[in-house]
Amino acid sequence: MAVKTNGLREGTISEELMKLLLSLVSDWGDVVDMNTFKVIHLTGAMTNEVYRISWPTKAEGAVRTVLVRIYGEGVEIFFNRDEEIRTFESISMHGHGPRLLGQFSEGRVEEFIHARTLSADDLRDPEISALIAAKLREFHNLNMPGSRNVALWDRLRNWTGKARTLCSPEHAKEFLLDTLEEEIDVLEKELSHDSQEVGFCHNDLQYGNVMIDEKTRTITLIDYEYASYNPVAYDLANHFCEMAANYHTDTPHILNYSVYPVLSSVSNLTDLEERQRFIQSYLSSTGNQPSDSEVQQLVSDVEKYTLANHLFWGLWGVISAYVNNIDFDYLEYARQRFQQYWLRKPQLLETGGRSPIGCVNGLAEVQ
Repeated sequence: MAVKTNGLREGTISEELMKLLLSLVSDWGDVVDMNTFKVIHLTGAMTNEVYRISWPTKAEGAVRTVLVRIYGEGVEIFFNRDEEIRTFESISMHGHGPRLLGQFSEGRVEEFIHARTLSADDLRDPEISALIAAKLREFHNLNMPGSRNVALWDRLRNWTGKARTLCSPEHAKEFLLDTLEEEIDVLEKELSHDSQEVGFCHNDLQYGNVMIDEKTRTITLIDYEYASYNPVAYDLANHFCEMAANYHTDTPHILNYSVYPVLSSVSNLTDLEERQRFIQSYLSSTGNQPSDSEVQQLVSDVEKYTLANHLFWGLWGVISAYVNNIDFDYLEYARQRFQQYWLRKPQLLETGGRSPIGCVNGLAEVQ
């Protein structure tokens, strides 16, 4: 979710990218003057710098448009870029998301999707929420190449090691990094069970990674950098957790847990109904009507997997604070995620024990 700040400065295009664009122009039979390229920066991307580049075609009044993605600095510490590209291409072959049109050293060129990126409020719209649920179910059922082992736990352990290596002693102590391997072991033991469904998960389904075609009401999921096989309950938990975020405010790192629809212990009936409705739409989207027990079991699993999600993005925030120099308060974001983990763990796990945080005015505080 980091943003590279030096992308296409003042609308200029690097020589390497220009050569790639001209090659595409030639392949498509367009004849354009380089000065006719129109570059527009698109806001809302959290991992990369994204631009819309367009130019006129031979047909009168017709315009060709592509999307250029400049990779964020330091994000390769979280995933393998080559694997991400292979995932991107494979998902495209399955008919999902944009097509990959070309690559250059700093990024890639993609098919431009003529659709609207969702806002934070859209996630709470019942119609849009049901469409997302159905699309997510379809995504989870993709037959993707590579290992189908759950990636979550090894990734958490790997990120814990990276955080310890990068962190100052003060931050390592503040974020209790020395305790996290034990916490991950506990979560893996408590949350894993033979009946859980494992599917190909997006793992970063915040509103900025969901697009909707207003005419057809078709949902498209984009940005697969963190995608992998995982328990589907984890992906649902991640999506619900993202409902606490609004990255288009003056304080994009602040999470509002008063709109967090996951935990029944702190939610009102409306919130409980909201997440049940989403999961009902998710399970029934394949044409089979789930039983009440199936819905309730997945609701329970999702609630518990929010704990793993807090650790995931908490570690992401700590590491990002050391590898990115952009205008986002990663450490404060990490604090909120870890605070939620320690606050909710005793409520959700029988082995939760005493939390090392207190609660003041409804907000978690590390003791």
